[in-house]
Amino acid sequence: MPEDTLPVHVNRGSLHELEVPDTFETDGSFDIAVVNHGQSVHVHLHLEDDLSEIATLETSNHFVDGESQRAVHVSVNGAGEATGTLKIASAYGAETRYVTVRVTEPEETQQTVEVGESLSEPQPREPDSGDGGAGLASVVDNPEFVILILSVLALVAATVVALVVDDVVVVAGALVVLVGVLVGIYIALTGD
Repeated sequence: MPEDTLPVHVNRGSLHELEVPDTFETDGSFDIAVVNHGQSVHVHLHLEDDLSEIATLETSNHFVDGESQRAVHVSVNGAGEATGTLKIASAYGAETRYVTVRVTEPEETQQTVEVGESLSEPQPREPDSGDGGAGLASVVDNPEFVILILSVLALVAATVVALVVDDVVVVAGALVVLVGVLVGIYIALTGD
């Protein structure tokens, strides 16, 4: 089973001692968890062989404070399987260990989606309000709105004629149209 973290223990039993597994398997990018059990130490990491062709370290030299831990990320960028060696050295080479790292293809997981039987039956269609023809039909179905639009048009026409002709009879006619429009709007809004 692939892992996500490679443990590296430093200074656990003695000064500069390294404890690492012999092999490590992963199916993608992973972290190296450097755990320092003693004094501060420098740890050097180096990817070799085919591993260096598909993976990269953020940096190779790391200072790890005493009694602390540090995570170093290894990015796997290539595709396919590869096996290589990770060289780990403490205190500028006082101790050196090698870990065989095997990068495998990620396991493909099949995801299934269950479809309910109700989806195989025809669904009722709701009217589409975004259609221009359907929008016009809804305006015609609402007579109050039609009356309001016609009233406003009549009022605009009467006002334009009164301003252009400038005669008392025409102004009186425009006032009659205005009163008629107001009465029509009142009736349309109250429904009486």
